[in-house]
Amino acid sequence: MKHFFPVVIAFLTSLSLFSQQEELKPFSLELDYFYGSILEHNPDIEHLITNHPVGLVMTYNRKTYGFNEWERRYRYPDWGVTFAYHNSMNDILGDQYALYGHFNWYFYNRNLVIRMGQGVSYATNPYDLETNVYNNAYGTRLVSTTFLKANYIRENVYKGFGFHLGFNILHFSNANFRAPNNSTNTFGFNAGVSYLFDHENFPELISAENDPPSSSHAEPIAYNFVFRFGLNESDVVRQGQFPFYVVSAFADKRINYKSTLQAGVDVFFSKFLEELIYFRSVAYPEDGVSGDEDYKRVGLFIGHELRFNKVAFVSQLGYYVYWPYAFENRIYNRLGLKRYFLDNKLFASITVKAHWAKAEGVEFGLGIRL
Repeated sequence: MKHFFPVVIAFLTSLSLFSQQEELKPFSLELDYFYGSILEHNPDIEHLITNHPVGLVMTYNRKTYGFNEWERRYRYPDWGVTFAYHNSMNDILGDQYALYGHFNWYFYNRNLVIRMGQGVSYATNPYDLETNVYNNAYGTRLVSTTFLKANYIRENVYKGFGFHLGFNILHFSNANFRAPNNSTNTFGFNAGVSYLFDHENFPELISAENDPPSSSHAEPIAYNFVFRFGLNESDVVRQGQFPFYVVSAFADKRINYKSTLQAGVDVFFSKFLEELIYFRSVAYPEDGVSGDEDYKRVGLFIGHELRFNKVAFVSQLGYYVYWPYAFENRIYNRLGLKRYFLDNKLFASITVKAHWAKAEGVEFGLGIRL
């Protein structure tokens, strides 16, 4: 019995230490209103720019305070979910209901926030050959959407309530999943309020001063093999959707906690391009297309990964060294997200391959890193 109380005290102490190490999950909610203009990035959508779009944005922010190393490395960002209602004020375009995943990056004593989000949106009135032939911006009801937001913010000004104001850019496009796909970009000014839940108990920020140097995460050169696939269509309306496949091999070198450099080769098998070559040889013989041109392409690329623990933002720039049919231009780019599994040996990715701002397709990828 004399050992009972010391054991109980030790047990309670261990529970206390465990509870101190348990990750807290503070969060905030935001509500915004925006007013903007659709930018004429393409003269083909001039007839769709008639009024000023308005909308509402609701946001859930999961706040970080440095519990995990990546949070300290990136100065305590937020991540979360955003819902946006975009009223184009144009019956032909219709409205957009969008859902995003996002990150917030803080600057200038956390009074400036840059938010980036990627998601999917539902278009209420897409192109239809019989009922809506003038909407050449969206060829499908489901479209890919991206937003960028820069705001001056003051959080927890009074009992958890705060405010913010700034500007945002919303992009809607189906990435050539189906034609037409001229897309839209809305530039707007926004203002809103926020509320930080349980603001009285928000944890202190954990300092990064005891973390190892970023270079300690450097790794030897690794070799990667990726298979990507998807569906897309040429700009010729009703030509049909076709599968595409991309086989890639590249070497990468992680140089520190945040950055990994890449260099490699892509081989593209795009069936829509085979169909487009045949179509142009028949419909436009004056262009000198025989119809026998090879639809395959080979490109060399360099790239960069910005790592967030097991997730990475991928950016690549490539050049076609084999380009038998002159489609778009010889320079291409790829942007997207990658998630690592099994001790960084396997990964999955979702990327958009484009020629500058002109998307060719959304790629779903599976790969191995050796």
